[in-house]
Amino acid sequence: MLNIALVGVGTVGSSVANILKENQDLIKARAGVEIKVAKGVVRDLSKKRDIDIELTDNLDDVLNDDSIDVVVELMGGVDGAYSVVKKALEKGKDVVTANKALLAYHRYELQELASNNSFEYEASVAGGIPIINALREGLTANHIESMKGIMNGTCNYILTKMSNEGASFDDVLKEAQELGYAEADPTFDVGGFDAAHKLLILASIAYGIDSKPEDILIEGIESVDSIDIAFAKEFGYKIKLLTIAKKVDNKVELRVHPTLIKESEMIAKVDGVMNGVSVVGDKVGETMYYGAGAGGDATASAVISDIVNIARNGQGSPMLGYKKPLENNLTLANSDDIQSNYYIRICVKDETGVLAKVASTLGENNISVATMLQKPSNCNELANLLLSTHSAKEIDIQKAIKELEALEFVKDKIVMIRIEK
Repeated sequence: MLNIALVGVGTVGSSVANILKENQDLIKARAGVEIKVAKGVVRDLSKKRDIDIELTDNLDDVLNDDSIDVVVELMGGVDGAYSVVKKALEKGKDVVTANKALLAYHRYELQELASNNSFEYEASVAGGIPIINALREGLTANHIESMKGIMNGTCNYILTKMSNEGASFDDVLKEAQELGYAEADPTFDVGGFDAAHKLLILASIAYGIDSKPEDILIEGIESVDSIDIAFAKEFGYKIKLLTIAKKVDNKVELRVHPTLIKESEMIAKVDGVMNGVSVVGDKVGETMYYGAGAGGDATASAVISDIVNIARNGQGSPMLGYKKPLENNLTLANSDDIQSNYYIRICVKDETGVLAKVASTLGENNISVATMLQKPSNCNELANLLLSTHSAKEIDIQKAIKELEALEFVKDKIVMIRIEK
């Protein structure tokens, strides 16, 4: 018998408890031992829950219970969750978590704390997709050349609807909130922060890069407009919020931002609320992982796989897969040094000399224009210039945008989206 305790019995916690009960015989056969939810820790005991387990509002009832083998942390947040996990590990208990924010900030400290205890976290990235174990186990023989991921269902749903229906960002966001795909305050999702937390976890496994969200480039999808979607379509691209990890010499680029990506690429075909991750290894080439990235049952499936892994082995993986760094002299690239192609949208006065001045400003900053379109604006006497560039450095494109925005004929904030080749 393996006794577990759930710390946090919300959507995912309830799904874990119910799946363990509904599929009890199957899970026992695969784990080699019966797995039982012995206790659940909640904030409010008066709240009705559709589960049949013993509940408590006192964490010590779990930590001081020697019969509890595994603590499953599903409460969310950073500081409170870190305190819970730290105490559980110090008590010698194995831990499973689905908390990407916790790992984005504390994954290396937790590896040290885990010592000989198991610490499993498959559900922290991309819900039901087994990408963690693919990197830790299936691809261990490979140097990871790059990873591209669509790992936020809210953003992917919004961009898919905008592309398929020509709808505006605000209208689709409102619909996503009504359907429960987006929170009342969607900033964490549409701002790219949720995806960034997941990227940092994968990058630690793939490269041993110990960085925090504040260390990497993070941009959201709030500025993407239907005119940008149309430009992308015209040139055979889709716009996706991508997490990108890329090894360039002895540097690793880590970035999250809206991206124009060729519609023929497999990752571009991931639509709706689904998630997908493309990983390129030096020996295996490209491998692709696709599935539900969120939701109670999908995330619970990954949580239970971690519990089963612990049950099978007597312990799971004391080493989280993080080592600093995995390869000699491998360091995080400075965002200013990123090389990319770029798409730029500039709202300007529709008058003589504007195109020449825009091209001149870009040229002075080492930026070569690949394509240029002019589209009418909703406002009288204004036009939208839509440009794509050849490869340029991030520091140059940012300087050029700042100089362009200072010009009298530029009438709105310039929108820039990177193009992934």
